[in-house]
Amino acid sequence: MLAEKIKLIARKKIEDHRGYFLKVINGMEEGLPSHTGEVYVTMAKPGEMKGGHYHPIAKEWFTLITGKCLVNLTDMLTGEHIQMEIDVSLPQTLFVPNNIAHSFTNTSTVDDFILLAYSDQLYIPEDTILYQFR
Repeated sequence: MLAEKIKLIARKKIEDHRGYFLKVINGMEEGLPSHTGEVYVTMAKPGEMKGGHYHPIAKEWFTLITGKCLVNLTDMLTGEHIQMEIDVSLPQTLFVPNNIAHSFTNTSTVDDFILLAYSDQLYIPEDTILYQFR
């Protein structure tokens, strides 16, 4: 029967004053290839920042689903820093290699942003190092 073939997998939505974080794929699901990273969604309310860290190991891909945001990026090996604005009206995916600190600040005064992300690694707390952007 079809009902025996499909599964609903409960997910944990983590919320705070900035918005929420929802892991879509945690890499441990049945039927995945031998190596799959994580897929997650994060939301930020107007004026709030998400991220503010870097990963010595993990690489990530980010696609804005709704809204707009200011992205801060700093290369932890060279100190080089860039900023860019991402707006859902120009769909694109941002690849962030390891050792690049990144943050996403919602620049809207009205609308939330939703950001879809993929990490090539499963979550390891030691691979997320906080970074304070100036």
